[in-house]
Amino acid sequence: MASHSDLANLIWQIADLLRGPYRPPQYERVMLPLVVLRRFDCVLADTKEKVLAEFERRKGGKLEDDALDRILNNASGHRFHNRSPLNFEKLKGDPDNIHSHLTSYINGFSANVRRIFDYFEFGNEIERMREANILYLVIKAFCDIDLHPRAVLNVQMGLVFENLIRRFNELANETAGDHFTPREVIHLMVDLLFIQDNDLLRQPGTVRTMLDPACGTGGMLAEAQSYMRRHNAAAELYVYGQDYNKRAFATAASDMLMKQVDHNGGGENIQFGDTFTEDRFEGKTFDYFIANPPFGVDWKKQQKEIQRESEKLGFKGRFGAGLPRVNDGSLLFLQHMISKFEDVDPKAQKYGSRAAIVFSGSPLFTGGAGGGESEIRRWIIESDMLEAIVALPEQMFYNTGISTYIWIVTNRKAKERKGKIQLVDARETWIPMRRSQGDKRRKIGEGPALEGDDRADEPDQIADIVRLYGRFEATEKSKLFDNADFGYMRVTIERPLKLRYQMSVEDKARFLDAAPHLLDDIQAIDKALGREPQLDWNAVWATIGKLLKKRGSRWRAPEEKLFRTVFTVKDAKGAAVKKGSGFEADADLRDFENVPLKEDIDAYFKREVLPHVPDAWIDRTKDKVGYEINFNRHFYKFTPPRKLAEIDADLKRAEDEILRLLREVTE
Repeated sequence: MASHSDLANLIWQIADLLRGPYRPPQYERVMLPLVVLRRFDCVLADTKEKVLAEFERRKGGKLEDDALDRILNNASGHRFHNRSPLNFEKLKGDPDNIHSHLTSYINGFSANVRRIFDYFEFGNEIERMREANILYLVIKAFCDIDLHPRAVLNVQMGLVFENLIRRFNELANETAGDHFTPREVIHLMVDLLFIQDNDLLRQPGTVRTMLDPACGTGGMLAEAQSYMRRHNAAAELYVYGQDYNKRAFATAASDMLMKQVDHNGGGENIQFGDTFTEDRFEGKTFDYFIANPPFGVDWKKQQKEIQRESEKLGFKGRFGAGLPRVNDGSLLFLQHMISKFEDVDPKAQKYGSRAAIVFSGSPLFTGGAGGGESEIRRWIIESDMLEAIVALPEQMFYNTGISTYIWIVTNRKAKERKGKIQLVDARETWIPMRRSQGDKRRKIGEGPALEGDDRADEPDQIADIVRLYGRFEATEKSKLFDNADFGYMRVTIERPLKLRYQMSVEDKARFLDAAPHLLDDIQAIDKALGREPQLDWNAVWATIGKLLKKRGSRWRAPEEKLFRTVFTVKDAKGAAVKKGSGFEADADLRDFENVPLKEDIDAYFKREVLPHVPDAWIDRTKDKVGYEINFNRHFYKFTPPRKLAEIDADLKRAEDEILRLLREVTE
């Protein structure tokens, strides 16, 4: 029996037949559907005649399509069947009509498989290969590969498909920048997810579930299953996913159906649809979550529905904590995952949930106090669900070189982690790629190659990171914080408004243009106060009030406001304008301070503010709580500047070298 790597290499060689009509990044459009088709063809071979006989007996009856599918599935012994008399061998027998026969053969599958090929849009590729005269050659080459379960076990077939998916994705990413998660990042995320659960997963008969709401081609789910096979063979991990990209969905659904991941759906565990507006797993909970949603995904198209759910359902829905800015929906994915967390109730064999999700730096700190992102962070942290954040090296992803972070979020922290958040700095834990792939120039070492794997031996840096994480100790690369360390109170610092009053001919005319009916009052005020500037507005307005009362005049509030607007200007030398028992604030001088939650606000104000602005005060009615995680600040290392003498010496050497070169040119 060939290894899964050898088998994948054999299939990979068939892709060379596509060269010309297809560019290498396009090979997966043909190869992945045909691998699925050939596997299903081999799997169904033993019961083919039984299915055809049952179909002959049932066709023309009054059975609904779903009922007929179930009957024929039972006949095939699988969760799918094919009722066409054709198979791969028979397809070879009529080269001139192979395109129509292949289409007919695909249409003979049960609805779940036909749906997958609809999303693959494979009909377009059949026509393209027919026009290029390569369809027969490709089908003939696949006939020579035996993918029967006797030759290739389900587990091995899953590994073959995972291998091909990874290769095709890496090939596409190298040129097109498609969104795909590198294998070692998935490996690290899975290790962190299961780090505390070995005892639980070693129990015979243990069944756990995992959801990826942005599953793409299913690579994260496949890696999680591989981990379970390697480390906890007694446990079963049922995986579920959703994606809105047609080809990615079809690939993931095929993988799940081929591997027969469980007894309750297989490919149907992968659903097509927009996670934000079409929750295909509504009402369901899961033990584990894993995701790498697109960085900075825009949710403007879904904005109305998301806002409606948030406002109508609050925490009974998915987005009760708040909504981020419309140009980045990363934190929507995280809230969606948390909404499906399992309760913690050991008596009912409910052990809570753990989630690992990859983010860019934006969700760490964007949005001020009271804003959507800050409120989401506040809810997660104050609910004690943020366990840790791991900073990854730059240049790790195929489509971006930016900084990325793994968040570990859970409602079942270990006892020693309760009320704590761990930050792990793995930014310098990497090895260079032998060959860059798009923006990916670095990778985290995965250790010695597994049997049959095609990578060279490399340091096990993933194990180093996991150990650093698991020790939960304060070191140079691992920092431990209280939840409150990331919170702050945004206080409003006010300073008094100071005005200078003066009436001029121009201002007088401007006021009377707006309020001509107050001519007599303005004339009286002009006569009483004169034209000289006055720095105490409080005294000026008191005098005006007495004058108007004596004249029997009563001004409306808009008129009083207009008067002050026209005849006053701000003047730092003026007296503070009184308002009630205090002073009126000057909006132009308003400032804000972010006071750590652990600090006394009054003490902070006396220490940090009053020495600089003695007339300031805090308006506590405007207090807002905010949360941000400034990763760089916590791992910042001060590098003292070079001595001036050293800099001067370097400059002198550079000048001398320039002069020497100039002399060579001019002499």
